[in-house]
Amino acid sequence: MSAPMRVLIVDDEPLARQRLKDLLAEAPDMALVGECRNGHEAIAAIGAERPDLVLLDVQMPGPDGFGVLRALAPEHTPAVIFVTAHREFAVQAFESNALDYLLKPFDRERFRTSLARARDRRRTVPATLDPELLARLESLSLRQDPKPYVTRLVAKVGWRMRFLPVEDIDYLSAEGNYVAVHVGKESHLTRETMAALEEKLDPKHFLRAHRSLIVRMDRIAEVEPLPPGEYVFILRDGTRLTSGRSYRAQVQRALELST
Repeated sequence: MSAPMRVLIVDDEPLARQRLKDLLAEAPDMALVGECRNGHEAIAAIGAERPDLVLLDVQMPGPDGFGVLRALAPEHTPAVIFVTAHREFAVQAFESNALDYLLKPFDRERFRTSLARARDRRRTVPATLDPELLARLESLSLRQDPKPYVTRLVAKVGWRMRFLPVEDIDYLSAEGNYVAVHVGKESHLTRETMAALEEKLDPKHFLRAHRSLIVRMDRIAEVEPLPPGEYVFILRDGTRLTSGRSYRAQVQRALELST
């Protein structure tokens, strides 16, 4: 019986990493050797752990997925399954003999199929990354014209204007004709609409979960499903927020919840 396949997870989103860990735990022949939040950690971990397989996000802080692969010596490049929410990185590029890609959101069966391909590759040929694939992926990445999202919101406090960095925001809630921006124990009112703020905030970090609620996803510590199709989000500070029933599919996609 062969040794378990050593797997490294690389994704900057905690919920995405947890989802991959949960699915990986169902495969007894797979052994998780580590998880990384950014490109720098990934390069170090691949060098130290020598994984057989890396589940690699494309867009993340530091070197992106392409930068990670460029930094590796060819003889130390493991098999790679790209895990991305960006269809444009995969649709055409992965036709050139890539091991596989997973387009978020994906279900359990799709993940199992991907692991089966990794097992087949291990039995047949050494893991190598197709140079043509990497070049095409990089070309697609360079062509991206990412939508500029705001880095701060502005709230009026008396006669002053207060700037609220988006990374400090926990969630936003509708309050009559205003929107309350919640930062720790404080809340600040702005006259912008929820729809306008949803357009300004990066959906990679902020989730519209109700017509009156936008929540920063990395603040969510736990999720509790409710029978009507709603979810309760328990934030790190214990705050409980409830999603809207009509936002069920959107919440499941963003948080990669099983259907």
